[in-house]
Amino acid sequence: MENLLLHETHDAPATNIETDEDVAIKLERVQIDPSLLEREADVYRSLSGGAGIPRVRLYETESEYNVMVFDLLGPSLEDLFNFCGRKFSLKTVLMLADQLIRRLEYIHSKRVIHRDIKPENFLMGEGKHGNQVYVTDLGLATERRAAQVNTGRARIPHLIGTARFASINGHLGVGKCNILGSCCAKTNAWSSAASLR
Repeated sequence: MENLLLHETHDAPATNIETDEDVAIKLERVQIDPSLLEREADVYRSLSGGAGIPRVRLYETESEYNVMVFDLLGPSLEDLFNFCGRKFSLKTVLMLADQLIRRLEYIHSKRVIHRDIKPENFLMGEGKHGNQVYVTDLGLATERRAAQVNTGRARIPHLIGTARFASINGHLGVGKCNILGSCCAKTNAWSSAASLR
């Protein structure tokens, strides 16, 4: 941690002064129990190696903060959408959809459910990875248990994630645990066809 030089911005980019490499830092006060940041770092580690998954460089407790250092990424899809006048070309939509579907298929293949899918939580890469979409903000993610897969509907006591992007069932407190599996199976053929164009 002592090798990092914090920049003065709210999203906490930093530079490793030994390697001159730019990274991002996420902080959480130690008093939060259980630590959402530690949980998020664990989820990133469980997904490591997958395309579009940021690499966690360090997780530790420093003074009164839990600290996660990870890859510095570019703008979110929401930022890009606003920059483009809230319109994407068909080609851009198809390229993004292909990557988004692949990212969700990957995290679900690792038995992880994001639970806060929204444009702000998908970021573009930097430099030579500038056209790659990354999945971020996994603090609310959960592990899908084998028993949940085909049990049908389960009662959820409160809304998880961002209300604006939650499904109707999410607002009603009803979750369907196997819905993404069927969605991904139906979109696989389309996703593959779209990537060939």
